[in-house]
Amino acid sequence: MEKTAHYHIVDFTEIPGVPCPCGTAKRGFADVPAAPGTIHVTEITSDAKTHYHKKLTETYYFLECGPDAKMELDDDVIDVKPGMCVMIPPGVRHRAVGPMKILNIVYPKFDPEDEWFE
Repeated sequence: MEKTAHYHIVDFTEIPGVPCPCGTAKRGFADVPAAPGTIHVTEITSDAKTHYHKKLTETYYFLECGPDAKMELDDDVIDVKPGMCVMIPPGVRHRAVGPMKILNIVYPKFDPEDEWFE
């Protein structure tokens, strides 16, 4: 009898980047039907466009940041640095300011139709 794996592996070095309002995202587990969410490695090279989501919660973990990296979250602007993490619930208008590389954990699974701009 053949054993079926009950786990999934993603190699971000093999995933092509796609343009997003923040820069370029590599989206892991998007092709796994049973996955409850997706994990993205996103490179932000310039200021992102302010946007929000009606359904998605995003959690940014900052891997690399430029010296003046910031996040705009509704009316607040916060400094960010590697090792920090911010959870962005639905409805929070947000954008990254300055160059950075983040790990973005998205629940439910990322849906490009749930990106809203002012």
